[in-house]
Amino acid sequence: MARNLLALIAPLALVPALIGCSQVAPPAPPPVSAEALAAVAANPGVPRMELARRVDALFSDLAAQETRAVIVMQGGRVIAQRYGPGYHENTRFVSWSMAKSITGVMIGMLISDGRLRLDEPAPIPAWQRPGDPRGEITLRQLLQMRSGLRHAEAISPPYESDEVRMLFLDGRDAMARYAEDQPLQYEPGRKWVYSTATSVILADLAARVLAPAPDPESRRRAVADYLRTRLFEPVGMRSMLPEFDTSGTLIGGSLIHGTARDWAHFGEFLRNRGAVAGAQLVPRQWIDFMVTPSPREAQYGAQIWLNRSPTSGRSSLFPEKGPRDLFACLGHLGQYVLVSPSRKLVVVRLGKTQEDRLDPLTARLGDLVALFGPED
Repeated sequence: MARNLLALIAPLALVPALIGCSQVAPPAPPPVSAEALAAVAANPGVPRMELARRVDALFSDLAAQETRAVIVMQGGRVIAQRYGPGYHENTRFVSWSMAKSITGVMIGMLISDGRLRLDEPAPIPAWQRPGDPRGEITLRQLLQMRSGLRHAEAISPPYESDEVRMLFLDGRDAMARYAEDQPLQYEPGRKWVYSTATSVILADLAARVLAPAPDPESRRRAVADYLRTRLFEPVGMRSMLPEFDTSGTLIGGSLIHGTARDWAHFGEFLRNRGAVAGAQLVPRQWIDFMVTPSPREAQYGAQIWLNRSPTSGRSSLFPEKGPRDLFACLGHLGQYVLVSPSRKLVVVRLGKTQEDRLDPLTARLGDLVALFGPED
C-alpha cells in the first residue's frame, strides 16, 4: 500500500521543475540601429537607448507609418531629431488642423489688444440683421467649437463635407463667407461640434479688425504682418508660411506651413504659457483658457486638444497613460505637437498616416511620452 502511494506521489514532485523549465525568458528588445541612436543627444536625461528605440518605432513600425519628422524637446533643449527619407530640417510641413492653435493664439492677442471681446457677440455683419439668431454667437463659443452653426465635418461622401466644400469646391474663393452663411443647427453654446469652418470664421474676424481696407490684398497683408511680427519672429518660427484664399482670408483651420523645428518652437511657446525668453507675447491666462476643457467636450479646449477622456466619441490622445496636463495641436493625417508642462516636454511628429490607422500611431506616441516621468 505504501509502495503504491509513493508511486502516485513521486511524479508530483517533478511538477515545479517542469513548470520552471517551461517558463521562457522574455525576448530581448531588438537592437537599436546606428541611425536611430545618432538621432538622440548624448545625454538626453532619460535612457538614451530606450529613447532611440521609441523614436525609431515611429519610423520602423508599419502601424505608425509614414513618419516624416520627429523632434523631442525637454526643458527647451532638443534631445532627439530625426527625418524620414526625402525630408530634412529645412522642409516645410503642412499644418492641417494644427493651424487652428495658431489661430487661437492670434485671437488671444487681438483680445489682449482690445480689438475683440471674448464674451460679446462675434462681429460678423451678416449675423447682425434683426431677428438673425446667429447674432447671439460669442467669440468664446466659436473658439470652443460650440457655435451651433451647421458645419458637418468629415462626413461621407467627402464632397458633401463642409470642410471639403469650403477648402476645395464651391466655397474655396470666399471661405469665410461660406462658413458664415451656414444656418444654426443648435442653440449657440449648447453642443460641441468640431469644425474647420469655425476656425476660418475666427481668421476672418482677425482680418476685419486688422485690415485698413476690405480688399483681399489689404486683408492678407494685415494678418500676415500681424502673425509675423507678433508671433512668428519673436518665437523663432521664421519658416512659417500661412496660406490665404482669394478673398484674403487666412486659411486658419488647416493651411500654415513650417519646419518641424518651428512647430517645436510653437509647442515650447505654449509650454511656457505664451512667453519667450521672459517676454510675455500673449497673456498667460489666455493659454490657460485654451487648455481648459470646453463645457461640452472634455478633450477639447479652445482650438487645442486635451489629454482627457472624451465626453463623447473616441479619444484623440492617450488619457489612460499620459500626463493629465498634456495638450496637443493635432492635424489631419497624423500631425502632432504634444506639450506637457509638468514634464517640460514637447514632442513633434509629422507625416502621413490615414485616419483609420491613427490609433497605433497615437499609442506609440504615448509610449514615447511615458518615458519621461513627472518632474520633481
